[in-house]
Amino acid sequence: MIDYRTYLQKQDYTETTIKSYTEQAQSFIKWCNRNHTTAIEIDYKDCLKYIRYLQRKNTTKKTVNHRLGRVKTYLNYLVEENFKSENPIENTTVKGSKRHINYNLLEADELEDLYYSYNTENIKDQYHRLTAKRDRIIVGLMVYQGLCTTNLKALEVEHVQVYKGKIYVPSHKKMNARELELKPWQVIELLEYIKEIREEIKERRNIESERLLIPNNERLGNTIGNIIKKLKTTNHKAENINQIRASVITNWLGQYNLRKVQYLAGHRYISSTERYLLDDLENLHEIVNNFHPIS
Repeated sequence: MIDYRTYLQKQDYTETTIKSYTEQAQSFIKWCNRNHTTAIEIDYKDCLKYIRYLQRKNTTKKTVNHRLGRVKTYLNYLVEENFKSENPIENTTVKGSKRHINYNLLEADELEDLYYSYNTENIKDQYHRLTAKRDRIIVGLMVYQGLCTTNLKALEVEHVQVYKGKIYVPSHKKMNARELELKPWQVIELLEYIKEIREEIKERRNIESERLLIPNNERLGNTIGNIIKKLKTTNHKAENINQIRASVITNWLGQYNLRKVQYLAGHRYISSTERYLLDDLENLHEIVNNFHPIS
C-alpha cells in the first residue's frame, strides 16, 4: 500500500499540484467525518450532498468542477489501492460547465485514406521529402494506433519492436502503457525511417536525441498542427488529433469488447472508454445529460 502523496508523485504531478490535491482530499475527509461517513464508505447519494456543499461555497461551476476533479483523483486512489470497489462520481460533472462532445467522427476508411493520401513523393527539396516521410509515420500512428500528442512525444527508438511488429507506448499520468500491433506497411516504413531518414534529420538539425519522432523545431505539437492542416485538404472533416483519436476508439468499439478497447486506448478506467459508445446523434442530448447530471 502506498500513501496518497506517493501515489500522486508516481502519476508525475508537480509539487504544487500535489499540495493542492492533498489539501482538497483532507478537506473532503473532514466533510465526510462531519456527515457521518468516510471517504471509503461514501456512496453516490452522499457524494451529491458533497457537491451541493461545494456549490454553496464556490461561485462558479468551473471552480466546483476543479475541486470535484481533485476529489475524484483521491477516490480513484482508494479504488486502485483496493479500499473501494468503484469511484461513485467518476463520470459526474456539474451541469453548465462546458464539455466538448465530439460527434464529427471519421469512419475507418476515411482514417485510412488520410494515411494513404499523405504525399511523400514529388517533393523537390530533399529535407522536406524526409520530413514528409516522418509525418506520414505520425499520421499512421494517429489513424491506426490512436496515439495522442503526449504519446507521440514520449516515443523513443527503443519502443519500436520492428521484428515483433509492435510498438510500446509508455504510460503518463492520465494513461496506461500498452503494446500495440503495427500494420505491416508501418513496420516497413518505420524500419526505413529509423535506419535512414531519422538519422539524416538529426544530422540536418545537428541534435542528438533518443526520441523516435524528431520534430522540425523544439515542439512536436507544431509539427502535428501542420500535419492536420494537410489532412484537411484530403478530408475537410479532419479537425485535430483528438478528434482522430476519438474516431479510432469509436471504430475499435465496433470490433472489440470494452476491456480490449480500454487497453488499446490506454484508458485507466473503463468509464473513460464507455464515453465513446455513441450510437447516433439522436442520443446527443441524453449523453450531455448523463455527463452533466447535477443542475
